[in-house]
Amino acid sequence: MEVTGPIRVVVAKPGLDGHDRGAKVIARALRDAGMEVIYTGLHQTPEQIVDTAIQEDADAIGLSILSGAHNTLFARVIELLRERDAEDIKVFGGGIIPDEDIPPLRELGVAAIFTPGATTTSIVDWVRTNVRPAEEKR
Repeated sequence: MEVTGPIRVVVAKPGLDGHDRGAKVIARALRDAGMEVIYTGLHQTPEQIVDTAIQEDADAIGLSILSGAHNTLFARVIELLRERDAEDIKVFGGGIIPDEDIPPLRELGVAAIFTPGATTTSIVDWVRTNVRPAEEKR
């Protein structure tokens, strides 16, 4: 069965990080590009984020992390998606993530990492190209 309708993205702020301006900018850019965006708000646990993504039938989860806990939080979200048989939900993220941490995160299954300076256009284009491509079926 082919999926129709807009791409659905959960944008989340895991952990104790209290800065959400960037996440809100990304959420708005994705929404303005015609996607359905569910913004979870601040201080979400990986469990809450994965529950929301599954309940909302999301195609992707975008994580914004500035706290330095990216290795732990990204890993837990990926682990929970695997446990819940929801690995078809792509995970991407951004924030203050050192270059040396990006390859291990990619190996874990994080599809893309956007660091400071990434444009909203580049993120929107990546989501359009890599999340639920036309030939992909659910």
